[in-house]
Amino acid sequence: MILAEDLAAIDRQLAPHWPRLNGARLFMTGGTGFIGRWMLEALAVSDCDAEVVILSRDPDAFAARAPHLARRFQFVAGDVCDFVAPPGGYTHIIHAATDASAHLNAHDPRRMFDTIVTGTRKTLDLAVERGAGRMLFLSSGAVYGAQPWDVTHVAEAWPGGPDPRDPKSAYGEGKRAAELLCAIYGKQFGLDVVTSRIFALLGPLLSLDIHFAAGNFIRDAMAGRAIRIESAGSAVRSYLYAADLTAWLWLMLLRAPRGATWNLGSEEAVSIADLARRTAAVLGGPGVEVLGRADAGWNPGRYVPSTALVRDQLGVAPTVSLDAAIRRTAIFNGWKI
Repeated sequence: MILAEDLAAIDRQLAPHWPRLNGARLFMTGGTGFIGRWMLEALAVSDCDAEVVILSRDPDAFAARAPHLARRFQFVAGDVCDFVAPPGGYTHIIHAATDASAHLNAHDPRRMFDTIVTGTRKTLDLAVERGAGRMLFLSSGAVYGAQPWDVTHVAEAWPGGPDPRDPKSAYGEGKRAAELLCAIYGKQFGLDVVTSRIFALLGPLLSLDIHFAAGNFIRDAMAGRAIRIESAGSAVRSYLYAADLTAWLWLMLLRAPRGATWNLGSEEAVSIADLARRTAAVLGGPGVEVLGRADAGWNPGRYVPSTALVRDQLGVAPTVSLDAAIRRTAIFNGWKI
C-alpha cells in the first residue's frame, strides 16, 4: 500500500511530462538497484509506452523479486564493465550502476574505482555509438569530499574534493573521474549528458541490514531493540525520501538543460545520534545507546547539500518529512502502528 501510494504520487507529478518519452527506447544500467528500481516502478505504472533495456548481472534473480518489472521491461545479462547491448538505437541512456558498498570500498577500493570509471566509459561509448539524444548519469555527493563544518549546505560550485591519498576515497574519486568523462564526451563527441549528485536517501525498498545507518536504526527499533551507535553519532546527514528523488531524476532526464549538474537530496540536517533518537521516538523503540568510539566511516563529518539549483530549475521540493519517511519505510517493512 505504501509503495502504491508513493508511485501514484509520482505519477501525478510526472503526468504532464511522461508523453515526452512515448515511443522512446532507453538503455539503463543499475536498474535493479535501489534507485534504479524506483525509477522502473514509476515508469511501469505510467501510461508511457517507452521501451527500456536494462543491463543486469543476474536478470533471473531480479525477475524472481520483481516479476511485474521483468514482464514490462527487457533485461540483458552482463557486467557494466564488459557488456554488449542489444542492437538498435537508443534515444536515452540512464547510467545508474555503481557498487555503493561500504565493504567493497574498504576492502577492494581498486575494484570500486574501476567499476565506476570503466562502467561509465563503456556506457558513454554506447551512448555515442547508438546516437542517444541524452544521457542521465547518477553521481554522488561524495564528489565533494569532506564538507567543512562551516559550510552548512554544499553547493555544486564547491571546489573541494576527496583526499586522493586515502584509499577510502575510491568511491568519491571514482565518481569525480566519471563526471570528468561525461564532460569530455560532451565536448569531444557532442553528447548531451546531465548529472545528478545524490545524497543520503530513505524509503521503501531500502535494505535495512547493510551499511545504511537510517535503515539499520529502523530495523532495530522495529525489533524492539535499543539503537546502538558505535561512534559518538556526531556526523551530520540529511535524507531525501525515495519517491521525491525518483520524480526529480525523471524530470532531470526530461527537462534539465544540457550539461546540468545538480545536487539531489534533502537540506534538513540531522546528526546521526539525533536520527537514532527520532527513529526510536517515531517507532516507539526502547531508546538509543551511544558508545562514542572513533568513527570508521568514509565521512565522519557533514554531508548535506544545497538543492537551490534543482528546486529553482525544476520547481520541485521535498514532499515527505524525515519523520514521515521513517514511518513510511517502517510500515513498508511490516511495522504496525
